[in-house]
Amino acid sequence: MSQTFVKGGSENDEAPPIGVEKMEALPAFPDLFRAQAPFVCRCLRRLGLSAADADDVCQEVFLVVHRKLGGFEGPSVRAWIYGICIRKASDFRKLAYKKRERASAEMPESESPADGADVSLEGRRALARLDRVLTELDEDKRAAFILYEIEGLSLQEVAAACECPLQTVYSRLASARRKIEQALTEGREELQ
Repeated sequence: MSQTFVKGGSENDEAPPIGVEKMEALPAFPDLFRAQAPFVCRCLRRLGLSAADADDVCQEVFLVVHRKLGGFEGPSVRAWIYGICIRKASDFRKLAYKKRERASAEMPESESPADGADVSLEGRRALARLDRVLTELDEDKRAAFILYEIEGLSLQEVAAACECPLQTVYSRLASARRKIEQALTEGREELQ
């Protein structure tokens, strides 16, 4: 038996039964696409795809989302979509390898409003170093770090997206943090 509870209800709304997590209400597909397409493109770029390839794979991700949206059951749409991104990016890399092409190691340019002339050279260099370090992490650690630290998903949502136990997410996240901190510290020392 599956129940869907909408976030942000009134005080008189019935609470979910014990053991049933709150679940997001699903928006219509066009609204879901508009809301999640930038997230999907960012994630695909962070998973190592070039801008052009990310656009193509983004379409494939949303084909799957559209096809399976009616059967969605879970606490987080974003975590579910990220899981699809991981599989589609992996499928694409396998296909690129068979074609004797290599998936791009370049990282995306940030799409945040802070990317104007206001951003300092030092800030841009720090982001470039972070992007390089992220490409050096294995996929599992990179996914945990990006979803939790950059995209702001909860640890439970990260576990759902990565299809692994919560303790595994803790371990991957701790390892990723250590490697990133070490690499960024070494990068700072090189500049001095």
